[in-house]
Amino acid sequence: MKFIFKLLGNDPRYERWRWQMFALTWLGYAGLYLTRKSFSIAKTGIGEGTEVGLLDSQMAWIDFGYLMAYAIGQFIWGITADRIGTRKVILSGMLVSILAGVMMGVSTLPLALGVFFFIQGLCQSTGWAPLTKNVSNFFSQRERGTIMGMWCTNYAIGGVVASALAAWAASRWGYQYAFFVPAGVLLCIWFLFVFFQRNRPEDVGLPSIEEYHGEKQNAGVETDSKPEHSWANIISVLKDPMVRMLAVVYFFLKPTRYAILFWGPVYITEKLGTRGETSGFMDGAIATLFELAGPLSVLIAGIVTDKVFGSRRMPVAVTCLLSLSVVLFLMDNLPANRLALGAGFFMIGILLYAPDSLISGTAAVDFGTRKGAGTAAGLINGFGSFGAVLGGTLPGLVKEQWGWDGIFHSLSISILIAGVLLLPQWNRLPESRNRPEAS
Repeated sequence: MKFIFKLLGNDPRYERWRWQMFALTWLGYAGLYLTRKSFSIAKTGIGEGTEVGLLDSQMAWIDFGYLMAYAIGQFIWGITADRIGTRKVILSGMLVSILAGVMMGVSTLPLALGVFFFIQGLCQSTGWAPLTKNVSNFFSQRERGTIMGMWCTNYAIGGVVASALAAWAASRWGYQYAFFVPAGVLLCIWFLFVFFQRNRPEDVGLPSIEEYHGEKQNAGVETDSKPEHSWANIISVLKDPMVRMLAVVYFFLKPTRYAILFWGPVYITEKLGTRGETSGFMDGAIATLFELAGPLSVLIAGIVTDKVFGSRRMPVAVTCLLSLSVVLFLMDNLPANRLALGAGFFMIGILLYAPDSLISGTAAVDFGTRKGAGTAAGLINGFGSFGAVLGGTLPGLVKEQWGWDGIFHSLSISILIAGVLLLPQWNRLPESRNRPEAS
């Protein structure tokens, strides 16, 4: 009976481990957002006019330190995950993230908050690259678009839930609990990881995912002889032209996402003329439509790349990027009402999250291969995170000189560059998918 299940690709034990790992890694990355979002929610309780009394400029520098740490960490932890495995990296990152969150809750000095949020940035960067590698070890290339489309809903849903939880805790018990409560929930997730997470099927006595799905014999996937944790494998990923191309593309893509996340509520309240009014807080909530579009966008994109384009990721990514460039260019011309702005932000989310997840997740694993998935995802996300620094800080610095139309036009050009760079790769597949079948 067991042989029949394996022949059909439906071994109950293997399938249990696959979906157990999917759930744990999804929950792990969504859970990291709990401690990531705490500071942004706590700002209203520690800003000017409060007992702590931090200046906006001080909080901006604290944010800058976090973003830089996050960008640097992406390069480090992706390679580290390929060298020592996901488990050690994630468990360490989560635990220190929890401690850093608690320390921010008891700190009142700007320097202390800055140091602990910098540490938080390093911890947060342990998430994406190692966890995408973990997923790639349990799901094969032919299903990866659909699976990663489902999996990449974690950062959209995680962000919304994290903000809501931190805001609820802060409003109930004080701003400190915007740090304490999320850290407590993440600790529960950490314990789940300790007991139920494993790096590879081989760690629990199961064959590799390629053997389970017959891809090694049929498609030549992962046939190179380099050991999984070798430096040679990591260096080959770093030298891969397509991986480097995706890194550059993601650098031009990421500023738009962070500009909308950090400055979307400000734009809406200024556009509607409600900034400083009680209704302005409700109007700012319209910007969350951008994040709410994320899960739908990444799920559809992943399924379409597998079912329509034969695991080609670039057609969907290019189409969305070029369309997004047009939407961003016209965004500031929309009527100044809630319906139009809400629709605009939702459309930006639909068109942005799809290529974001495909480039930073699915394609990173495809072209980095399962052995080098952590390195590839780390390199791509590292470049993207430097773009995020620009997107998160520049609008506040140039808004007075450029106006909102200038900001949206700049984002439109950046997205257009990303789309044009990817256009020649429209039909590109990893080399392993183009090899002849083994006889």
